[in-house]
Amino acid sequence: MFRRMLLALTAVTACGAFAAEPPVLPLNDAEQAEPVLLPILPLRDRAKVENDILADRLDTIIPALMRSQGIDMWVLVAREYFEDPVVATMLNAESLHARRRTILVFFDPGAGKPIERLTVSRYGLGGLFQPSWNPDKQPDQWKALADLIQARDPRHIAVDTSQVSAFADGMTVSQYDDMRAALPQTYRDRLVSGEGLAVGWLETRTPKEMAIYPGIERIAHALIAEAFSRRVITPGKTTTDDVEWWYRQRMSDLGLDTWFHPSVAVLRQGEKDMLEGDTVIQPGDLLWTDFGITYLRLNTDTQHLAYVLKPGETDAPAGLRAGLKAANGVQDALLASFKLDSTGNEVLAAARAKAIAAGLTPSIYSHPLGYHGHAAGPAIGFWDNQKGEEHGLFRVHANTAWSIELAATKAVPEWGGQEVTFRAEENAFFDGKTVHFIDGRETELRLIK
Repeated sequence: MFRRMLLALTAVTACGAFAAEPPVLPLNDAEQAEPVLLPILPLRDRAKVENDILADRLDTIIPALMRSQGIDMWVLVAREYFEDPVVATMLNAESLHARRRTILVFFDPGAGKPIERLTVSRYGLGGLFQPSWNPDKQPDQWKALADLIQARDPRHIAVDTSQVSAFADGMTVSQYDDMRAALPQTYRDRLVSGEGLAVGWLETRTPKEMAIYPGIERIAHALIAEAFSRRVITPGKTTTDDVEWWYRQRMSDLGLDTWFHPSVAVLRQGEKDMLEGDTVIQPGDLLWTDFGITYLRLNTDTQHLAYVLKPGETDAPAGLRAGLKAANGVQDALLASFKLDSTGNEVLAAARAKAIAAGLTPSIYSHPLGYHGHAAGPAIGFWDNQKGEEHGLFRVHANTAWSIELAATKAVPEWGGQEVTFRAEENAFFDGKTVHFIDGRETELRLIK
């Protein structure tokens, strides 16, 4: 009897009857020297967190965006396995894909009334959107959408089309043409780009998200610390490929996902370029990694450095330590250049000017972060374009997360004056006034003994 009761209790716990919550950590500008891997939620508990955050986002972000941009209707169209990038982030945790053709409609009736959230599709979405199509009464889905639009008579109908942002260009030509064909001319003339809505939805981070983001970053930092240790690396034996695939296997074992294959490379005295692939890691090597995880729908993107000590060494050469400090200096210049409503190009120019004035050789290529790794919003430079371009014309908004990605080049005296590029990437949050790292930044080279 006792054994049956114990098994039953175990089954109930495994099913998530006692729902767990993700760890809540404060924003922290100082990175942990030895970050500890935090508990990772089972899938059922993750779904609860994701659905709670999604409901909050729909309640708060959508009304503010539509009203600030003067849009009273926003129509999003997705097809099964070919979701609009915005629709993909509006699906509840149990709806893994759009079904058949999924049409979402937001309508602001004005006079301070709540935004209507409607779905013109066969399936509801976790109770977050009101089903508004009965195929038995109106078999034509486009006609049902047109009837809904005419009944509400919006002044502006936003759809996701954009010449610049892929995230705001989710309306395919065929769907756009079919929608237009179903509308009377009066309403065709009211169609406008929803670029501002799409980018705003994706780039905005809420208090609920920022409460869990530091914990997500801590998990990523802990995995990097584990990868860059003797638990994973045996100098003279382990290759950079071995470490990359260790990352992938470790994440799979933990139930985590990633949005890109991890990178690991060696910077070595006498070698002009980074060494990758089957390169065997040796004492005296400077290691570089680019690594990110996807967890609770949020992404991380981090680049760290480590040094493999030679026999008898207790620290990395001073020139390598100075190189990391130079990269930290470029970070400082960039963080000091964030200004609300500035364009990404303006932030880039200001940051480069500050860094160069400080005697640094900067290369800045930072980007928004959140539901995507290279996310919606303004680019702040590209590694191959330091003068600014069209993606840098978007403006910097408050409550946005960033990957502070950049590099500084510096000569290393211990390596015969060899020029070495020190890459750094940390994740940060801009509240509209200041930028703070989400879980610190690397200021000391990790040492592999």
